[in-house]
Amino acid sequence: MDEFYDLLFGQYKDYSTLHITLEFIAILFGILSVIFSARNHVLVYPTGLVSTIIYVYLLFQWNLYGETIINAYYFYMSIYGWILWSRKDSQHHDLLQITTMTKDDKIKSLIIFTASVAFISVVYIYFDKFTHQWAYIDTFITGLFFVGMWLMAKRKIENWLFLIAGDIIAVPLFFIKGYTLTSILNIFLTVIAIIGYLSWKKTLQNKSRIQ
Repeated sequence: MDEFYDLLFGQYKDYSTLHITLEFIAILFGILSVIFSARNHVLVYPTGLVSTIIYVYLLFQWNLYGETIINAYYFYMSIYGWILWSRKDSQHHDLLQITTMTKDDKIKSLIIFTASVAFISVVYIYFDKFTHQWAYIDTFITGLFFVGMWLMAKRKIENWLFLIAGDIIAVPLFFIKGYTLTSILNIFLTVIAIIGYLSWKKTLQNKSRIQ
């Protein structure tokens, strides 16, 4: 039992109390953000802002530059999405409804993915971090999350598919790097994201029946 505990959490004995506390707070607000997102609630954004601000600091300290930039991007997209999701019509209904991707959305998503992967690659080359195998995985995840967050701000149901794929890949990445709590968080986020996708899909189907 002690060996299993050391495998999962042994690395934390060398971490500062501040970093452990910050990671826990970031995880808590990250969970709240995804739960609100699954419920299609605008509080996804203010809770997400708290988590992303903390993770920007922590991930930079952990030398995960792709993930650092992802969370900085999350911060921007959270503000952008918060504005879009908060808009109401004269009857106080959301102006931005859940929809599926259009052809234009697919083209823009491809551009965002390609540009983000290229940008993060340049960052890793600059910091000479492509000597680590996990850097290639981190770069790919960045592309998935960039697209997923942009689609979420637009309330496109496909955002969940990109986020689910990114969360699944991130689980072993963070574990290999020794950040077990964040790795466990991504397992939880994957489950919630699947629930969120199914919930949004049901909402979209009910809307189609009404129309």
